[in-house]
Amino acid sequence: MNKSAHKLTTSTAAATIGEIVAHDIRSAAIFEKHGIDFCCGGKIPLAKICAEKGLDSAALLREIAAINDTPVDRSRNYAEWALPFLADYIVNTHHAYLNANTAQIRTYADIIAAVHGAHHPEVIEIAAIFQQISSDMTDHLRHEEEVLFPAIARIEAARKAGAASDAADQEIIRAALVTLDQEHQAIGDAVHSIRHLSNTYALPAGVCTTYALTYRMLKEFEDDLHMHVHLENNILFPKAARL
Repeated sequence: MNKSAHKLTTSTAAATIGEIVAHDIRSAAIFEKHGIDFCCGGKIPLAKICAEKGLDSAALLREIAAINDTPVDRSRNYAEWALPFLADYIVNTHHAYLNANTAQIRTYADIIAAVHGAHHPEVIEIAAIFQQISSDMTDHLRHEEEVLFPAIARIEAARKAGAASDAADQEIIRAALVTLDQEHQAIGDAVHSIRHLSNTYALPAGVCTTYALTYRMLKEFEDDLHMHVHLENNILFPKAARL
């Protein structure tokens, strides 16, 4: 599809949220402002989500058109990156963030559950949910780094060399995309549950510094997850499926 056709597709209410954000990452801020999930909910058409939320799709499209009138910074034009480069970026940015912060968030969540759970029972449930997220994420990241991303790199290398790709790598990608997409949905649902239980990370009166730090880190975790899943669900996975 040429660029003008792509722009036309992503400027209509029939376009999915993921297509719009993949076309211009700056539209993610607009969807965030209106409470629209652009990562796990990226496959939903704009018209449908606007109808569900009582939003004016024409007004939303005008907001998106306003940012599309200026060029995207090439350093953020993820949809144009080669797949191996995008995979490396995901590992070095988002996987690195998770590896550096997940265990600490889990520890803090457990602490506030033990200290404040009697008066704020929601933090007990939040700690349990995050414990499951932490456990699931370990296998999820390993699967991407050791199975999916190397298969993508091998197929891309074969394509550049003018050689046929290995059928085994094609099957690895097909199977991995199904599994990882399902896991993204489960992790996304879990994070949304934490957001709901925490009243969008609003701090109750009189809580300790650790409570405040835990909620801040949970919010950062959610923000990072949104971009991480967007890059995979809406850009890397669809391109990998076409390999």
